[in-house]
Amino acid sequence: MPSKLHLYTIPPHRAFADALAKGLIRRFGGDPMRLARGTVLLPNNRAKRSIQDAFVRASEGGLLLPRLVAVGDPELDEAAFDSAELAPIAPAVDPLQRRMILARLIQESGSPVDAAEAVRLAGELATTLDQLLIEEVPPRALKELELGPELSAHWERSLALFEILLARWPQELEKLGRIDLAERRRLLLERVAKTWRERPPEQGFVCAAGIATSAPAIARLLRVVAEMPQGMVVLPGLATGISDAEWESLGPHAPDPVTGKRRRSIETHPQFQLKLLLDRMGVHRSEFDPWRATSELDAPPARSKAIASAMAPPELTHGWTALPVAERRLEGVRALEVATPAEEAQAIAIALREVLETPGRTAALVTPDRALARRVAAHCVRWGLEIDDSAGQPLSILPPGTLLLALADAASQGFAPLPLLTLLKHPLVGHPQRLEWLEGARALDRALRGPRPATGLDGIDRHLAEQTGRDGPLRRRAQLWWTQAQPPLRALEVAFGRGPQPLRLMIAALREAAQVLGGDAVWSRGEGRAAADLLDQLEREAVHGPAMAEPEAMAPMLRTLMDEQAVRPPQGGHPRLSILGLIEARLQTADLMILGGLNEGVWPGLPAPDPWLAPRVRSELGLPGLERRIGLSAHDLAGALGAPQVLLTRARRDASAPTIASRFWLRLEALSGGLVRARELEQWIAAIDDPRAFDPAERPGPTPAVALRPKAISVTEVDRLKADPYAFYARRMLRLMPLDPVDADFSAAWRGTAVHEVLQRWFEEDDCAPERLLPRADAMFEDERTHPVIRALWKPRLREAIKWIAAELVSSAAAGRKVIAVERRGVIAFDGVELSGTFDRVDRLEGGGLAIVDYKTGKPPSLAAVREGFSLQLGLLGLIAERGGFDDVTGRARAFEYWSLSRNRFGGFGYVESPCDPKRRDHLPADDFIDKAVEQFEGAARTWLTGDAPFTAKLHPDYAPYAEYDQLMRRDEWYGRD
Repeated sequence: MPSKLHLYTIPPHRAFADALAKGLIRRFGGDPMRLARGTVLLPNNRAKRSIQDAFVRASEGGLLLPRLVAVGDPELDEAAFDSAELAPIAPAVDPLQRRMILARLIQESGSPVDAAEAVRLAGELATTLDQLLIEEVPPRALKELELGPELSAHWERSLALFEILLARWPQELEKLGRIDLAERRRLLLERVAKTWRERPPEQGFVCAAGIATSAPAIARLLRVVAEMPQGMVVLPGLATGISDAEWESLGPHAPDPVTGKRRRSIETHPQFQLKLLLDRMGVHRSEFDPWRATSELDAPPARSKAIASAMAPPELTHGWTALPVAERRLEGVRALEVATPAEEAQAIAIALREVLETPGRTAALVTPDRALARRVAAHCVRWGLEIDDSAGQPLSILPPGTLLLALADAASQGFAPLPLLTLLKHPLVGHPQRLEWLEGARALDRALRGPRPATGLDGIDRHLAEQTGRDGPLRRRAQLWWTQAQPPLRALEVAFGRGPQPLRLMIAALREAAQVLGGDAVWSRGEGRAAADLLDQLEREAVHGPAMAEPEAMAPMLRTLMDEQAVRPPQGGHPRLSILGLIEARLQTADLMILGGLNEGVWPGLPAPDPWLAPRVRSELGLPGLERRIGLSAHDLAGALGAPQVLLTRARRDASAPTIASRFWLRLEALSGGLVRARELEQWIAAIDDPRAFDPAERPGPTPAVALRPKAISVTEVDRLKADPYAFYARRMLRLMPLDPVDADFSAAWRGTAVHEVLQRWFEEDDCAPERLLPRADAMFEDERTHPVIRALWKPRLREAIKWIAAELVSSAAAGRKVIAVERRGVIAFDGVELSGTFDRVDRLEGGGLAIVDYKTGKPPSLAAVREGFSLQLGLLGLIAERGGFDDVTGRARAFEYWSLSRNRFGGFGYVESPCDPKRRDHLPADDFIDKAVEQFEGAARTWLTGDAPFTAKLHPDYAPYAEYDQLMRRDEWYGRD
């Protein structure tokens, strides 16, 4: 063993890559070939590019670079030295193949989960297996645990299942002749360490730089490199200045000699990972020397002391107030706290743009929040800046991924309108005649408005056929286009419509449908190739997975796999601006580092739960605690804080609720006594979209010529004309009709229409036979087009109300009252206007008079509304009846009734209510009811239909509750100002 190990550290305030490159050039650059013979071990490929760029900046001319090797290279031995004479290591099992096998084992072990959940759990299981391999925990350690009765039944079941899977997994690997990827990496690291220990490189140096992983195999390799005559280990940001007490408090701690219990480690500390690495290397932090090199991207040295103080364990923070100013100073660090993520993204984009005003200056946004990163990139397009997110975007949100998910969703939901239209309008579908395709899709959209049709493609065919004769050219155009558009979906319906199927068949059906609908454009570009590779792998590996998969599981399973697959942009983004994830940002630096999304749950993120091993089991096995990721996030933050200029940002709320500032933000605030605010950015985000002046709209009141005004009106439109003349104008003169939602719920209006149809057919076909009414209602609910929720929730109520109607009619017939007509439309000319209306039912009273009946599925209009001159439709229908407007209906209207199907005061369903009921206080006499309706109608007609009054918006807002035209009238700009 050498007398001194070659151990170094670069403090956080130094730019790691530039300092490393300059230091190596200073040591070995005198002889260009000596530098070129060296090897630099780095944590990942991103670090290789960063170090390469740093060498270019430091060389000031031509330079032969050393060999740059990522420690996770799948062929590490070949990359580090000539390994031709060594026996090959068994190949690693493909990650997707392993996941499919584990998903099958989970189902075969008795876990009652579908294929999607099995695949998700398999991913968690694979992570736990990898951690056991990386930490070199033997499987027998699980059996040797003495846990006692403290584990809950849930964890006991999970542990038992985990042990079964752990026993079966090696057998599966043996059949394949492969090993786990984590195990193969461990063997590679052991081979490199053994080779260098026995035969250290004679011609060149070996420098392990920036590797902070604490895996035992990594620690042994770094120990070997540190012992080599020309070896060096350079760690990032090792806290050599904190006290020994603080350092030792981090853990891991030895068991108590009396109780046998261990003190809990502070895994959330940014130095814990390095402390564990040093313990496994068998070295002390006092053995580390500072790396003697600086760069123009370094921050003031006081920054490192402030970072170390800010990240102290909680029990030591009481001493912050006694610290010297130099150890609390955060000069060059500014903070920006805004209201929303939109403002945060806008501010970051402005800060990035400002950097470009200084030639050669660089900036980087570092954030774990990919949504924030995408927003910032979108804002930068305003100035023509294309900035790529090096962390990539999940395949599930990119066009090829969303197309595959839309196909799976539509097929698994029986081509319900909403997922079907999502699929048909997808941007990759319908090329090269995209415009014609969209025209057809929009026509189909209009045709499918309203409650959901029957399930399947045939259900849509029948729906369009039924609607074509009723709604004219639009529906016919939709039907014609649909006959041409649906064939590619038929094979998909067959594959997904027969219950559980082999996974391979459904994947093949998805691929074929995507190809037919989108063509080669689906598989072009990086994201398309990634989607094609995923489907190809799934088809190949499906034979190893669950034997059968439910159609409903396909979309969740694909989403799980796509969420985990990041598609990174090709090289060639902006040379001076970048957006980085936490892993990509390690060892990176820039003149300005923007640390965004500093909220709890984002940075640091919430610890991901392990569904297989309880926290205590993980602790007993020596696996990383679930909170260790917080410590890694803290170390990433500490490294990023070392830039010359730093901007910290957070939003006080997210899309759904107020947020809590990150614990790191709060620590920096408390240590410094208040971070310096970026006031100029606050002013910029307030000003950049400020219109300076605006002229709010006045209440609209269009006044068309009298000759252009409608001269026909239905009784149901009179209230709209009086309460909200502008809405009447928009509907009748502008002909802007509100559209029903796609896949709409059965609203009160739809339920009323269904009830009216039942009652109409009962009268016309069954002659009001009481025993036939209930079967009529049941037939409506048995129709396959009836929504299951309506069938389950509304059917019992309607049956009771139908029974009440039948009983009430029997009682009325006994009193000499008879139904003479239902659902009939009538028209009369009145005061220069054509008045029309359709009654629900008209009865002949015992004395020969007429009773006008209106069915309500909800509450009838209030008497107060009637007295204010609204809800007088029954009176106007009586007027039409008295003037002979309805065929075969003659007589004088003597009764006006609402038959409500809602709950009555006795707890049942159904009651009769009339504004002319003498038992009601302030009722209107029946003989005066028509006169009241005529008076109100004449006034409205003479004011707006035959007169020239403006159609003023929301004239009586209390009786204008509908909001279909509020945006058109720009209601929020003027309502309440007058």
